[in-house]
Amino acid sequence: MSSDLPMGIEAFLAHAGWAGAAIEPLPGDASFRRYFRVVRSDGSSAMLMHAPPPQEDPQPFLRAARWLDANGLRAPAILAEDAGNGWVLLEDFGNVRCREYLDAWPQDEDAVYRAAIDVLVELAHLPAGPFTAYGMSEYLREVKLFIEWFCPARALYVDVEGWQKAWEEVLAPLLPNQRPGVTVLRDYHAENIMLLGGLETQGLLDFQDALTGHPAYDLVSLLQDARREVSPELEARMFDYYVEKAQPQGDFLADYARLGAQRNTKIVGIFVRLWKRDGKPRYLDYIPRVWAMLERDLAHPALAPVARWFDANIPADLRDPARRLGGEFAA
Repeated sequence: MSSDLPMGIEAFLAHAGWAGAAIEPLPGDASFRRYFRVVRSDGSSAMLMHAPPPQEDPQPFLRAARWLDANGLRAPAILAEDAGNGWVLLEDFGNVRCREYLDAWPQDEDAVYRAAIDVLVELAHLPAGPFTAYGMSEYLREVKLFIEWFCPARALYVDVEGWQKAWEEVLAPLLPNQRPGVTVLRDYHAENIMLLGGLETQGLLDFQDALTGHPAYDLVSLLQDARREVSPELEARMFDYYVEKAQPQGDFLADYARLGAQRNTKIVGIFVRLWKRDGKPRYLDYIPRVWAMLERDLAHPALAPVARWFDANIPADLRDPARRLGGEFAA
């Protein structure tokens, strides 16, 4: 066995009926999880996820996958599992991600995004799954990542108490609009959506952090994509398409801006953490795009308290999304 493969991989595959299959490591993501494609001699294949404890726990993935499958949504079928040791063998969705497909065929952008939004419309019409609520404490914990990682990396001393108060004021009006709530996949974007034999048949990945929350969250995750450029024009068309289909309640545009700002703020913090803590500097290259989307969200009147905090605490020259950030952070 290659020293690059985790201990126990061949024993798990043998127990699952895949003894002797070729094991092909796949590029990793922003977590401790690893993925492998396993291929039998007859050409059949499956995906193997290793979510090693104690850093990872595959149970939330398994729970969400089963719920999605039970409700007619296209999660990969679970072929075998040993959750205690972090192993899950899954249906292979192939190699055609929305991201790469649209890089090659940009003329299909509207059709692909409409199909992705149709999934969110289905989720909006379903009772929420058996997941924890996405409440104020979780929203605040996430935006705190910005002042924990971005601000120190920029050598900034900021108003921490004012940060929390501003976000509490901004998010409080949103909470009544997410009751009873929908299933929120939380990382729904073009790199986590697979095309399965056509533009409208799409498979879901990376949903293990699902919660019950606001229907705008996954929409903003899709349309304000940290890794793929989505034009403001496409964002506006797809936002209108979702509203027409899902008929959400409340001031949905304001809630979309609130969650866009919340999510983009969190992502800036996470990407700096991936560099500083995990040695993954490539994520810094995405920050200019994320920052540009954050500034658009902050321009909505619903974000006024948080926008004032940014004006008072983050110097204007550090808010220029055109700047490349890779070499400019504090050591």
